[in-house]
Amino acid sequence: MQILRRLGLASVTVLALAAITVPMHVGSAATVVVDYGVNSAVGPLATTALASLPVKGWAPMTGYSRAMFGIAWSDTDHNGCDQRDDALWRASLQRGVRTNGCTVTSATVTDVYTNHVVHFVRGGLYSQGLDIDHVVALGNAWATGAQYESAAIRLKIATDPLNLLAVDPSQNRKKSDSNAASWLPPVVSYRCSYVARQIAVKKKYGLWVVPPEKAAMQRILNTCPLRRIPVGGLPYPTFAERSFRIPAGTTTTTISHSTTSLAGGALDPRFATCAAAKAAGYGPYVQGKDPEYTWYRDGNHNGVDCE
Repeated sequence: MQILRRLGLASVTVLALAAITVPMHVGSAATVVVDYGVNSAVGPLATTALASLPVKGWAPMTGYSRAMFGIAWSDTDHNGCDQRDDALWRASLQRGVRTNGCTVTSATVTDVYTNHVVHFVRGGLYSQGLDIDHVVALGNAWATGAQYESAAIRLKIATDPLNLLAVDPSQNRKKSDSNAASWLPPVVSYRCSYVARQIAVKKKYGLWVVPPEKAAMQRILNTCPLRRIPVGGLPYPTFAERSFRIPAGTTTTTISHSTTSLAGGALDPRFATCAAAKAAGYGPYVQGKDPEYTWYRDGNHNGVDCE
């Protein structure tokens, strides 16, 4: 039975499945690598990555809708399958059965939020479900910088395997658009992985954290100080894909660097300093080429800042 594909539905997507759910005991044969195809061993320390994220207040939710993140589950990794089916396939313990090379018709999936194992066949009479959760919720992403990014970047945030997990629908609904300060997985042993993954997504896409969110993340990481952020998923955003739209109410007047001294990134909507921008993978900025050059002070007047 074919799954309906690319419908542009709301961010919560239920996969209708005939399923039976049983608890998973840590260390049992059912235990799987929980990062679902994302390499969790080679990124920087999560504490270091968290320290590099800008800390700001919420941006307004004005203008937010699921449609602002592009066509739902678009095939952004260009393997011929939509990202919804790919996420379910990666989560499958035994790489279940796929029809037409894409649609997962049966599999066994561990829900990392509840430590339950779900055995299912798609389309049965007594169906339960799985949601594909955005680890960094799209509403959270919108309010922490995504609204100032390009449509291409927002589409990547919504479809990057780094930001997708197959999970229990009830937990996904409880989470909604919450950040780490207001929702964490019930399984305590997964919280370090969860927070590290959120940090990885925010760092990859230049999103910031709000103060309570950062504090909650730090509290979790204090229990696992050697945890590293995962890497993988879609390619790192290119300079051409990025947008540098300045939030409403912020001046866009070109700055004369020979006469004006800016405090760090006073005009940058995401970063307070060049150091923070560089830590997130941005810069250098070239005069006459990069619009964000005007956001910083070119101390040596060589036409390049955030070197």
